[in-house]
Amino acid sequence: MNLDQLTDKIAQVSPERPAQALPKRIKEWKDDDRTVDELVYMVEHYFGNTWIPSEEDHSACYRIWKEFKENVISGLGGMTINERLYHFGLFDRYESCPSREDQLKIYTKLHAKP
Repeated sequence: MNLDQLTDKIAQVSPERPAQALPKRIKEWKDDDRTVDELVYMVEHYFGNTWIPSEEDHSACYRIWKEFKENVISGLGGMTINERLYHFGLFDRYESCPSREDQLKIYTKLHAKP
């Protein structure tokens, strides 16, 4: 599962506003310079401080996030930059970078070494 699939799955769980807001926040992360650690903090904080009205929906959304965290984020250290770009849906952003400096920001975002 990549980050785009993650947000799609979470958005499908519930039409409630709190469940729909989380995928939007995750997508915003893709466009800024916050790191993977900050993504984890943001999502965990969201689940800890925002309640999706249905307990079942809240649990389902968290299970989807937990699967991504365990399968992708925990294995980040053993991934190539291309694998990281795929899993976080950042290929297009990386390819459209106007400079090497901008590409290096994405390396930093994904905890990769150039």
